[in-house]
Amino acid sequence: MYPRTADRSGNRDFRRYLLARIVSVAGSLVALVAMPLLAYQLTGSAAWTAAVAAAEALPYLMLGLLAGAVADAADRRALMIGADLVACAALASIPVAWGLGGLGPVQVVAVAVVTQAAFVFFDAANFGALPTLVGKGSLTSAYATLYGATTVVELVVPPLAGLLVVVAAPAPLIGINAATALASALLVRSITGRLSPAPVGRRDRRLVADVAEGLRFIWHNRIVRTLTLVGTTNAVAGGAWVAMLVPWADQVLGIRPTGDARLALLFTCFGVGGIAASRLVPVLSERLGGARLALGALPTALLCCTLVIASGHWGVALPAAIAWGVAHSTVVLNAITYRQQVCPLDRQARVNTTARMLSWGIGAPSGAALAGAVAVAGPGPRGGLVAGGLALAVGVALAWLTPTLRGAARARDQTGVS
Repeated sequence: MYPRTADRSGNRDFRRYLLARIVSVAGSLVALVAMPLLAYQLTGSAAWTAAVAAAEALPYLMLGLLAGAVADAADRRALMIGADLVACAALASIPVAWGLGGLGPVQVVAVAVVTQAAFVFFDAANFGALPTLVGKGSLTSAYATLYGATTVVELVVPPLAGLLVVVAAPAPLIGINAATALASALLVRSITGRLSPAPVGRRDRRLVADVAEGLRFIWHNRIVRTLTLVGTTNAVAGGAWVAMLVPWADQVLGIRPTGDARLALLFTCFGVGGIAASRLVPVLSERLGGARLALGALPTALLCCTLVIASGHWGVALPAAIAWGVAHSTVVLNAITYRQQVCPLDRQARVNTTARMLSWGIGAPSGAALAGAVAVAGPGPRGGLVAGGLALAVGVALAWLTPTLRGAARARDQTGVS
């Protein structure tokens, strides 16, 4: 269901925006399946597979603060189009090099870095573009529509990509992501409504001051600050999962990286979890409030992560991983929606990008690197997942032992207001 807007052109613009995000996410998910498999097939190494996962997340840590400030000061439409075109060119180099017989793991990692660096700037502009396009009054329904549509894509695309990898080499599939990046750029260009709230190109804007303003907002809002901190530990566990999925399936569950359709099912787990979370979070947030929802979702994620680690059969691992995906996505979606509700429109990009940089940007590459290092040191992929689970356990302790979330939950019980 589309959000209500003032006129038909507004609905048309939102549909174009939504379609741009859908095709972009679809292409990214193809790469999410193909890139780790490609690295593992080229090297047979859990370390190289983890390196790809870390490379895909590291740019957010390195560029997140800058990107958020740039996106609030620049033309968001131009920034999103430029980012898509850079990603398209980088991704296209993978099938070209493969076809020429010169593809190696270093190029795979390099393309992961360049592509995700472009995504950081796209994502920063995107955080501010949606509230500007639909208005704060329609933001909740617009974001629910967006999240629901993209999580449907997350459910459908990974198994299809996994099945394609069974019958075809992963390198040519990266070309699909290049094509979707180009399609996204064309769709964003076709949007007629404004994606920036004020005239852009103002020379008096100072990027350092904008970065500092985003950090100050997060620091002074205690609930946002705590959700960001515990979200980092959630992202560490998620980064370990992404890094270890292929070698763990191979070495622990006996699922081969090529020719085994069960791998496609494992790739759907967090997508299924995202679908469920997109339906659950609005209802649970309304009933429980953001603080209490976080207090419940974090230990649930830890329990499900533990079940995944303990499982030795794919029939047990699959439902446990789906349940983990539900809890993991609930933590993420709850934090994002709370931030966007309390943040002013003109600071959406820098605040949300800064928070994403501090949580996912630090957590995901750290989790991937930690899991890879532990796996190579001797315990193997299961040990890498244990390392991610231990980080999540720290987040659970922080959420429950510090007074911020418990105090906010008690205040809601007394006043009925989040």
